[in-house]
Amino acid sequence: MDAAIRTRDLTKAYPKVTALDGLDLEVARGEVFGYIGPNGAGKSTTIRLLLDLLRPTRGSAEILGLDVRRRGVDVRRRLGYLAGELALYEEATGRELLTFLARLRGGVGRAYVAALADRFGLPLERPIRELSKGNKQKVGLIQAFMHRPEVLILDEPTSGLDPLLQRTFHELVAEVSRDGATVLLSSHVLSELEHVADRVAMIRAGRLLAVERIEDLKRSAPRKVAVTFAAPVAAEDFAGLPGVSGVDVRGPLARFTVHGGMDAVVKAVARHEVVSLTAQEPELEELFLDRYDAKGAQGGPPGAAAPGATSRERGADA
Repeated sequence: MDAAIRTRDLTKAYPKVTALDGLDLEVARGEVFGYIGPNGAGKSTTIRLLLDLLRPTRGSAEILGLDVRRRGVDVRRRLGYLAGELALYEEATGRELLTFLARLRGGVGRAYVAALADRFGLPLERPIRELSKGNKQKVGLIQAFMHRPEVLILDEPTSGLDPLLQRTFHELVAEVSRDGATVLLSSHVLSELEHVADRVAMIRAGRLLAVERIEDLKRSAPRKVAVTFAAPVAAEDFAGLPGVSGVDVRGPLARFTVHGGMDAVVKAVARHEVVSLTAQEPELEELFLDRYDAKGAQGGPPGAAAPGATSRERGADA
C-alpha cells in the first residue's frame, strides 16, 4: 500500500496518563479513512502529532513520505486541516478571513473559494462574530479545501452542520478523493462516516482496537428480518436455514435474524405468497462497539491483537 499517512509506535505520554500508546497506522493515498473513538480516546492527540503541534514521547509519523518533525513546513504546505476546536478572527467577515488565509498560503483560486462558499451557503459579508456555529464550521471547511491539498485532516468536520449540509460535505469529500486526495476524518460517530469512508479505525483509551473496511462491517452485520405472508407459515420452514437464528413465527408473521448471505432465506420466503418484507441492519456504531468491547479484540483477552490490525495495534482497557 502506497501510504499517504504512516505512523510507527507513535506514543504521547504525560506524567499521569498515556494519551496515545504505540499507534501503528497506514492510510493509503486517495483513501477516505475514518478515525473514530469516544471523546478523550486519543483522536485529537493523534492529529496534533501528525501536524507537529505536539512532539511524541516516542515513535514517528510521516505524511506523503515526509517525516512530520524534520519536514514539518513542507508537510503543512500540502495539507488541509480543520481543527476540532475552531478558532477564527471574530472581527473579520468570512470573505476577509478567507482572502487573508488564501494570500498567506498562495496558489488559491478565488473562483474555487466562491464556489465552495456558494455550495455551503456561507454568508461571506457577515462578521464572523455574528455567524452561527454551523456557519463558522463552513468557514473552517472552506479554508481546509480551498487550496486543493493532497491530504486533508479533518477533526469532527460535520459538527454544527444540518443534515443537508452534511450531505454536501460528503459529496465534496467523495469528489476530492476521486481526484486523488487523501482524507482522514476524525469523529466520535461512526454512522456519519458510513457513506464516505473506505476504512475505519477505532481507538479507545489511546490504543487502536481495530481497522475495518466499511463494506466488511456491513457484510458481517446481522439483519433482523420480518416477513408477512398471505397465509400462516410453519417455523420449521426457516429454523433450519444456514445463518438463521431467533425464529419467531406467529401465524402469517415470521421474524428472525440472518447472519451472512440472504440467498437461502430468499428462496425459502419465495415458496409462499409474500405481503411485505423488511430487513433491518444494526447501526454500524452498535456493531463496531459490540465486536470490539472495552477489553479489545473479539472475545479475546485484554491485549489480544484485533483483526485487521498490525503487530502493535492492541485492544484497550476502558
